[in-house]
Amino acid sequence: MALRALRGATRLQADDPAEMTAAVVELLTTIFERNQLSSDQLVSMIFTATPDLVCMFPAAAARGLGLGDVPLICAQEIAVPGALSQVVRVMVHADIERSRAEVVHVYLRGAEVLRQDLAQ
Repeated sequence: MALRALRGATRLQADDPAEMTAAVVELLTTIFERNQLSSDQLVSMIFTATPDLVCMFPAAAARGLGLGDVPLICAQEIAVPGALSQVVRVMVHADIERSRAEVVHVYLRGAEVLRQDLAQ
């Protein structure tokens, strides 16, 4: 097994706790499914949110997936003029048997424009 970093992002329509929860759960579930990950393989996750998202911590939404023993942390994304708004990003660190080239990064809900080279 190797430690790999899996990237992902999603975009919200509003700064709303219910939407934050739904978007983060959808993003993580999709990352886990596409990479055939179980919670035992997770090492840690780093979440960032754009400065216009303050309704809740993305990590709090992730806890609803039963990730109580996985270290999670949130940070604020840099406020770059003209950057895409209402975006949550995640970097998942996991022990998996895939090579870097086989890792599937996930971009949803309009966040695909952030990394068209990685978006599936």
